[in-house]
Amino acid sequence: MKIDLAVLNRQYELRAAEYDAAALRALRSGWYIMGPELSAFETEFAAYTGADHAVGLNSGLDALTLSVRALGIGAGDEVIVPANTYIATVLAVSENGATPVFVEPDVYYCIDPACIEAAITPRTRAMMVVHLYGQAADMAHIMEIAQRHHLAVIEDCAQSHGAHFGDTMTGRFGHVGCFSFYPTKNLGAFGDAGAVVTGDAVLAEKIRMLRNYGSKEKYHNELCGVNSRLDEIQAALLRTKLTHLPALTEERREIAAQYLAGIKNEHILLPQIREGAEHVYHQFVVRTSSRDHFKAYLHAHG
Repeated sequence: MKIDLAVLNRQYELRAAEYDAAALRALRSGWYIMGPELSAFETEFAAYTGADHAVGLNSGLDALTLSVRALGIGAGDEVIVPANTYIATVLAVSENGATPVFVEPDVYYCIDPACIEAAITPRTRAMMVVHLYGQAADMAHIMEIAQRHHLAVIEDCAQSHGAHFGDTMTGRFGHVGCFSFYPTKNLGAFGDAGAVVTGDAVLAEKIRMLRNYGSKEKYHNELCGVNSRLDEIQAALLRTKLTHLPALTEERREIAAQYLAGIKNEHILLPQIREGAEHVYHQFVVRTSSRDHFKAYLHAHG
């Protein structure tokens, strides 16, 4: 039996009429950049996460990169990052001229708080915490360390839409939470897209300026910005998808529960669930000492 990792056109076909209506609404408006769909999505996504502010951007990488820049981190600074992550986490640091400092993961695949303090130096300005595969990092210990050492915390939530640590959704613990809406994400656009959420109005305004050539008012460029604007069509489609995200998250959890109950192979280490956390299973990642053999077996059997 062949099981595809992601069938994006199937996602579209399930709700084609809704997506078509959303796209046509944006197309017929004649307003394709920085319009009402973006504004509405930012309001709705902020409400979903429980944040005060959301800023739509072109990608998850831009969300991370502009957050680092908005916090004033640059050449000569160090940012602690997990050693087990996607390259975008590291690129966001190096793109701003800062140096990534790697820290090993815990048994939940997120950065290990027990290893963080050994990596802190006088040059450390921030920690970038990745909620990998849909599981929240240990934010209680991480925030305690950050506050004690006066460090900024940037949350990489590219894989953790809707995940919680305690009663709080990922993205709301640190100074800023960064999301990707790449098509395969739990909340995926029909192209590249991203966003940040924050409780800091000043930081939100700075990121809004950075995404739009560094300007608040057209032709008045105050910052060294970029073009990273979430377009109206993607915003309209994301608004539609967002309404279904809670139900889709529950479906993922139900499927994961079947895997956890049904896989009984002693050579396969199943994902562990952090106490007090709610996993959203962007990926169901297993470990085995026979990785290459296991990979070949799965490939041979579809």
